[in-house]
Amino acid sequence: MSELVLTLSQWLEALAGDAEPWASYARYLPRILDGVWLTLELVVLSGLVGILLAVPLALMRVARNPLLWMPAYGYIFFFRGTPLLVQIFLVYYGLSQFDAVRDSGWLWDRVLSKPYWCAIIAFSLNTAAYTAELLRGAMKAVPRGEVEAAQALGLTRVAQYRDIILPRAFRIILPAYGNEVILMLKGSALASTITLLDLMGATRNVIARTYMSMEFFILAGVLYLLIAAAFIGLFRLAEHWLNAHRRTASK
Repeated sequence: MSELVLTLSQWLEALAGDAEPWASYARYLPRILDGVWLTLELVVLSGLVGILLAVPLALMRVARNPLLWMPAYGYIFFFRGTPLLVQIFLVYYGLSQFDAVRDSGWLWDRVLSKPYWCAIIAFSLNTAAYTAELLRGAMKAVPRGEVEAAQALGLTRVAQYRDIILPRAFRIILPAYGNEVILMLKGSALASTITLLDLMGATRNVIARTYMSMEFFILAGVLYLLIAAAFIGLFRLAEHWLNAHRRTASK
């Protein structure tokens, strides 16, 4: 441990007295920032698509009909139980093994042959499984009295889920979903394995040119921390707003 601290302190002293790292930062920072924007795109788009997929999956999971809940259970079990890297490779490399996919025309030419869209698909399918399970638990946690009140008002089952159960469930899962977004942000670094120049991909590309691995990996780590802090702040603001809205509505 003492040797590691000594090595790190020596590196920091060399960095402080050497102008070359700072010049490299200035030269390659625009490329790194381009990677930041791509990372944000991947996380935000995948999160939105994941939520759209998670709602029907969660509804299927709470259904009593085995023809509904069993496929949803299998989907969630697979995507929660296998590594995200394997899922990315299955989408990017695996689908191209099928002639029907390669002969699908625009679907192959514009979507499935592009690493960007393959990453979006893999991340969306993955986060949908986790979000669906969060929603399932939240729907079970909705107070029984609220559901009974909706039934007493004569609301249909669809109206109960639309107006009572799902809105309350989304409020319940908000803190946990914030954690899922942070995990998705960290998992987005795997997009670089299929040639995408996200934050990690751009960092590795710059390191291959400059051989300054320590400096640029630290920079990438700091940028990931800043993005995570921004997401945490946004979710805390959302929680504060919802809590204030609930207090106002209860008066």
